[in-house]
Amino acid sequence: MAKTRTPKTPPPLPPKPVIEEHIDRALSGRYMAYALSTITQRALPDVRDGMKPVHRRILYAMRQLKLNPEGAYKKSARIVGDVMGQFHPHGDQSIYDALVKLSQEFATRYPLVEGQGNFGNIDGDSPAAMRYTEAKMTAAGMLLLEGLDEDAVDFKATYNEEDEEPIVLPAGFPNLLANGAQGIAVGMATSIPPHNVAEICNAALHLIKTPNARVETLVSHILGPDLPTGGIMVESPESILEAYKTGRGGFRVRARWSVEDLGRGQYQIVVTEIPYQVQKSRLIEKLADVIESKKASGLADIRDESAEDIRIVLEPRSKNIDPKVLMESLFKMSELESRVSLNMNVLDAQGVPRVMDLREVIQSWLDHRRVVLLRRTEQRLSKIADRLEVLEGYLIAFLNLDEVIRIVRYEDKPKEELIAAFNLTERQADAILNMRLRALNKLQEIEIKSESEALREEQAKLDGLVASDEKQWETISGQIRSLRDLYGPKTENGRRRTTFEVAPDLDIDLSTAFIEKEKITVILSEKGWIRALKGHVDDLSTLKFKEGDKLAFLIPAETTDKIILFASNGKFYTLGGDKLPGGRGNGEPIRLMVDLENDHIPVGLFVHNPERTLLVASSEGYGFRVNESDIIASTRGGKQILNVKGDAEAIRVIEAKGDRVAIIGDNRKLLVFPLDEVSELSRGKGVRLQRYKDGGMIDVTTFTAEEGLSFIDSAGRRQEVPDWPNHVGSRAQAGRMAPRGFSRKGLFAPDKRL
Repeated sequence: MAKTRTPKTPPPLPPKPVIEEHIDRALSGRYMAYALSTITQRALPDVRDGMKPVHRRILYAMRQLKLNPEGAYKKSARIVGDVMGQFHPHGDQSIYDALVKLSQEFATRYPLVEGQGNFGNIDGDSPAAMRYTEAKMTAAGMLLLEGLDEDAVDFKATYNEEDEEPIVLPAGFPNLLANGAQGIAVGMATSIPPHNVAEICNAALHLIKTPNARVETLVSHILGPDLPTGGIMVESPESILEAYKTGRGGFRVRARWSVEDLGRGQYQIVVTEIPYQVQKSRLIEKLADVIESKKASGLADIRDESAEDIRIVLEPRSKNIDPKVLMESLFKMSELESRVSLNMNVLDAQGVPRVMDLREVIQSWLDHRRVVLLRRTEQRLSKIADRLEVLEGYLIAFLNLDEVIRIVRYEDKPKEELIAAFNLTERQADAILNMRLRALNKLQEIEIKSESEALREEQAKLDGLVASDEKQWETISGQIRSLRDLYGPKTENGRRRTTFEVAPDLDIDLSTAFIEKEKITVILSEKGWIRALKGHVDDLSTLKFKEGDKLAFLIPAETTDKIILFASNGKFYTLGGDKLPGGRGNGEPIRLMVDLENDHIPVGLFVHNPERTLLVASSEGYGFRVNESDIIASTRGGKQILNVKGDAEAIRVIEAKGDRVAIIGDNRKLLVFPLDEVSELSRGKGVRLQRYKDGGMIDVTTFTAEEGLSFIDSAGRRQEVPDWPNHVGSRAQAGRMAPRGFSRKGLFAPDKRL
């Protein structure tokens, strides 16, 4: 019986060395490596060609596939596969997304890729899968690659070191400014909107002519962004200039609209261009929400009648609404107006990220074009020298044709003999030996002499170009002029799409612009029932209330006013004059309109005036001044201004006018002090106005020392307080007993209106 062999145990592996490193240093080092990779290899474009690596690799792969503008399309999947397999191993979807964006006319001002099939639309619909779409390069894409075979730029090894890829493209097209760039890196970002190529060319030509040109001069050529979707830019020239001088800023862009007359005074507004990077479907959805929520009461309906061109129809609620006012309101509450940011954070020629101004960006492109020109010229000179060397050998052969034939026919080593006999180089000797017999005619000799003369003339011209900075810039200027002619303002693709206007200065409150202005009288009862009577009511005898209820506040107002309610919890509530219930019946409980707790009551009701300053006070004798513009509440819950705790309540809100404050407490002590001693706050408990041993504050008022202090007695007559100077003190004192004859209730005025 055969013996079973016991398997041998493999020798143990040598232990791996343990690397001791502080966790802070380890994390920071690895995160820094990740950050640098994101900044230089993904997010920020190169200032020279305006491209990120993925875009550069897409165009280079399409060039290898010979997807020229005049050629046929190829499947996007083939392009994406070549890019991912050879150059960009970061996933096919990211490559396809980049390819799609390069072809979208609503996203890229000058598309570098021409797509065939469904490449998405401005509604935000996704493109078809890459297996269904096809693509090839456009003329702009070819310009970026022009000169790549002429040693114009350096190459580097691909990620698998099986091939090479260009570090930067020759960039015969100013892609960075023309098509812009968007990217978010680690700790930095870039945002460059597209611009008009003809304007970029004009600015570049001016910078060549005047190297020390200021940004102010360049901005006279580059008026501002020229967005793929058009629109109207309403940014001020000063703001545009500041953005280009610093490399940071933003531009307000509005939709382009017009009014269509429907007859009989009716009209509708038609939007034909929307702001850059705004999805049309999302815009219409937001406008529909605005209509449903009644935020824009002047807008009745919205329809999307777009086909190939954008056509969004807005119907006003009334023909009496000014279309400019309606659009101003929609600009404020929808994406019909958006902000396009500018942050020219790019990688410079050394690969260092930094924010450049407009002049630096254009100069960097020009410097790169000069480097490309010199490298292409040197490569062409090298080829000319090689060809001239061969042609000189041919001419020697023609001049000594019989001897050359003899050497070739009878010598054992004709190459060495030719070199020795006529002092030829090895390349010349090889060229002569490889010459066909049919070339040994007189006509061929003439052609060789002509070619040699033409090459020497070209060589001299190129040598002069290399030696002269002036000729170099002259050549670059000629290239830029040719580009300007190709994308000039008279061409369809070069015509400026985004225009400039000054935003209309409408001196109108858009929140009330669509409310019919009518006079009303707002009535609030002691039990909290509120209503609005039409017109201004003076005869109080006609007012009726529920049994046991009576008038608390009566204020004349208009439907466009904001009505402010101040409650004992220290909160201010905002009511729209047009939203109040009508005067029929007793109205509605105020607590249905605002979130006012049952244990708190209204203590003030008045029409909002943002120019006023108010004085608020609590029963503890604390208070402060507050600007009326700071008390507007945007929700039913109100806005807390005066903080009260425990048994304390807010009891007074008055207009802070004059130069003196008079305050009286339950102890009937009256104190007068300067109004300046009361602090101005936006929220808080306030400062102590008067000190009490027992009880609290009853009333407070303000007045001017020149006019004096007065109060309204029970008969409605105004009574002077002649000896009020005897009660003058400092804030937070107790004061002195009120003079004889002062109101028994301790009130300066029973009417609590402001």
